[in-house]
Amino acid sequence: MPDRSDNQPTATMDPLGDGTMRLRGDWTLHMLAPDIARLRRQLAQAGSATRWELDDVGRLDSFGATLLWRIWQQRWPSAVTLGNELRATIDEVARASAEPLPSPHRRTPVDSVILLGGAALRFHSHVSGFVQLFGQLVLDLTHVLKTPRDWPLREISANLFKVGVRAMPVSALVGFLIGVALSYLSALQLRAYGADVFIVNILGLGIIRELGPVLVSVLIAGRSGSAMTAQLGVMRVTEEIDALSAMGISPSLRLVLPKVIALSIAMPLLVLWTSAAAIFGGMVSAWLQLGLSFGFFIDTLPRVVPLANLYIALAKGYVFGVLIALVACHFGLRVKPNTESLSANTTASVVAAITVVILVDAVFAIATRSIGVPF
Repeated sequence: MPDRSDNQPTATMDPLGDGTMRLRGDWTLHMLAPDIARLRRQLAQAGSATRWELDDVGRLDSFGATLLWRIWQQRWPSAVTLGNELRATIDEVARASAEPLPSPHRRTPVDSVILLGGAALRFHSHVSGFVQLFGQLVLDLTHVLKTPRDWPLREISANLFKVGVRAMPVSALVGFLIGVALSYLSALQLRAYGADVFIVNILGLGIIRELGPVLVSVLIAGRSGSAMTAQLGVMRVTEEIDALSAMGISPSLRLVLPKVIALSIAMPLLVLWTSAAAIFGGMVSAWLQLGLSFGFFIDTLPRVVPLANLYIALAKGYVFGVLIALVACHFGLRVKPNTESLSANTTASVVAAITVVILVDAVFAIATRSIGVPF
């Protein structure tokens, strides 16, 4: 192995005082890096040199050439001796430094139209893919209804456990805390007007009809929806989905349909579970703040909140569950075989699912505005 000291870069002024700077060794990044500060000082002090000799320089890369070109203030010295190969390297650096920097691109109205058109095409691609996935799901459901032995029962059971049972602790905790917070804020206002008993109306109608389904949907979209997208995305990256197709197994029947069915079953039950936890939290807070007994709260709730609100909440839970599962599977199947696409589609899945839930909830609010609301 050659001795590194033989190629050590050095810069020395001629001791005779004729203003000659002699460079030796390999002027490369690897050799210059350990002692770059000292060499910079030596070269800076040699700015008044009248002659530069580079005949003893073994190798010169772009880093070394850039260092010398800056010391020479981007122009050749009056006298310099060096080989043709070294001169070509420095000439290349000189040409690169002389090129003007590209001017920043200024957006024009045409660029805005192009961006808008690209967004519209991407939206159309997502909508068409979502419709195709829904159509394939209908075909798969028709197939399993005709041939019951093809029902993916194990997959449905596994997904039901993951999206339903495992989500119960966090949904109950969040629901309880939301109920406490909502009851506390409502009690502050109602107490000022002597309308303490109306807290039952506010909590019952707000939680059962609106807050419960939307809260559960946001939790499930962030928890289970992202997990579904990531699972399908990883299977796409590892080519497991292609392997299923090659073996004659329908990926939509074994992967998409079980997730949609499981979430459509679990969501209404989670809505009931979370709404009950939120009402219990509001009940505890009302008892501590307003002195309303549990018996009064439970007796008043069915009278002030019509049963139709519960049916609306269950319908919302079912629709939201189907939509979250479809959106998650749609983005999971669009993952390309790279990790960047996996992360981007997982994030887009959560955002799109929450957005769809809020839009559909607004449609529900308009469609059921005269149902279950006491006047």
